[in-house]
Amino acid sequence: MDPVEGSSSLSRKLTIPSASVIKQLALAVETGKNFSSMNDLLQFGDSPPMKEKTGLSLSAVKSLVLREKEEKLCSKLSVDDEVHSFICSLFESEEYTPQRKNICSSGVHSRSSLLKDFHGAPPESFVYQISNAIGGLNSLHKAASFWRCIVLELRKLWCKGRPIPRMPLDADPDLNSCLLHQQLQVINCCIARKKRRAIAKEELDSVLKQKSLDSSHSGDSPQKCSLHNKFYAKNSVGDYVLRLGADCPSQNLTMLETGEPIYSPVLQEGPVLTEELIKETEEFVLRTGSVGAGCSQLLSDMQAFKAANPGCVLEDFVRWHSPPDWTEDGLADNSFDGDGSSKHGRLSERMRKKGNLWRELWETAKALPAVEQTPLFDEDLSVESIFTTLEDIQPSKLFEQLLNTMLSVGFLVGERMVPADSNLSKLFHECKEYIISIYQGGLSKEKLDDICKVYETIEAIIVHPEDAIMITEQPDETSVETKGRFKRINLNFIGKDKQPFWKRAPKDEKKSDEKHMHLFSHLLDKKVSIFSKKNPKLDGSSSSAVTTLDENEWTIV
Repeated sequence: MDPVEGSSSLSRKLTIPSASVIKQLALAVETGKNFSSMNDLLQFGDSPPMKEKTGLSLSAVKSLVLREKEEKLCSKLSVDDEVHSFICSLFESEEYTPQRKNICSSGVHSRSSLLKDFHGAPPESFVYQISNAIGGLNSLHKAASFWRCIVLELRKLWCKGRPIPRMPLDADPDLNSCLLHQQLQVINCCIARKKRRAIAKEELDSVLKQKSLDSSHSGDSPQKCSLHNKFYAKNSVGDYVLRLGADCPSQNLTMLETGEPIYSPVLQEGPVLTEELIKETEEFVLRTGSVGAGCSQLLSDMQAFKAANPGCVLEDFVRWHSPPDWTEDGLADNSFDGDGSSKHGRLSERMRKKGNLWRELWETAKALPAVEQTPLFDEDLSVESIFTTLEDIQPSKLFEQLLNTMLSVGFLVGERMVPADSNLSKLFHECKEYIISIYQGGLSKEKLDDICKVYETIEAIIVHPEDAIMITEQPDETSVETKGRFKRINLNFIGKDKQPFWKRAPKDEKKSDEKHMHLFSHLLDKKVSIFSKKNPKLDGSSSSAVTTLDENEWTIV
């Protein structure tokens, strides 16, 4: 597929997230700060606060409790049906997100930049689907139930060895994305690794089984065995030894003592780390000075190399693993002089120093293929740790990641839909830069409120560009002092009925258009400049805005 064609195809599929979804997630972030975990939120929804019943008579309390049980019994079926429907749509898909190499480089750069700014998740990803679903709910209790079902379904997929849909099948975590997206990538990566290890183990068992059958014919040499002689190497005493865990020949390298070809071994894969774990590892190393993980990987590589190359010496491993530590300089004698030198060359000074770590590890390393070694990275332990984290996650932290995802997707879609050389493009990018600027330093209720207002403007730019163009083309009467700031023109166009004009059905279309133009003119006369390059300091004027965060819009039960 042509890169540009792939990009335009993706643009046609995606739609800008609704401002109502953004607002619901912003409300969830603020309300979720009152709970320590999603389980607490779920339990709170099942058991309303006792203070609401204070001062009631015993009969009144009984009546209230019975009524609550009846209401819950009636409502629980609808809640379960809605949650079940969302879960089915999430997990029934068999689609998996590729690395999107078919998207043009500018599109990739834009997406990467937005992910870095907001720490969200890519469009159409599993996290995006979760964000969209939870943003469509009007109850925190539903959101908590939905989240609990998601974690349970993820556990089922892990037990069955099935990857999470709408996620890359086997890719290192994208450190620009939110932690939730990274954690789900780790799960898929661990599933892929376990499958590879199982296949490698089967192949090794097959080779060993065939060798056992061949060895029963004692008169046969390796060249006559059913196994091809590439599986064998002649050691220093001239015996043929089976290569274990060999992958492929390594360029034109040959072993210094035997002259046999050097094969690159199948190595153990390093740990799969999220941004959070990388920081923890770095802090641990700085605090303790430990290099244990590096030593473990090096020892594992040495053991795998010895298994794949019978008769090898440390110098062979260095030439393969760290070529700069070997110099070809042709000495006179044909043997090693004890300090890593031979007629073929010599080791670097650091490798020849007494007590060198590489030599000490080499002497302790056993010939052992990677698949039979103790795993350096425990996939089961890592994934179980992720599930525990997801179960105990603080609601505000979860909802903030979902909000970040929807915003990053909204801006990505907007950048592709707004003509680059138009006035709307300038207005759109000023909106984007403003929201990015206020994202620094935590999300207060005031900042969340401001984000919702600005996003409604962005939605209007995308959904009704013709109306936004009519406003932006009006002459700008702002002073020189305010030049360079973003003038917030209220593109929400909210009427007295609190509905945007494009959602209302006017009786007289001509009169409606005249009314809209009058409204535009009125708005132009009352521009409010609340977007500056600095983070906003909200004053009393913010309370008069059309859209404000109202925690009552989220129902607990």
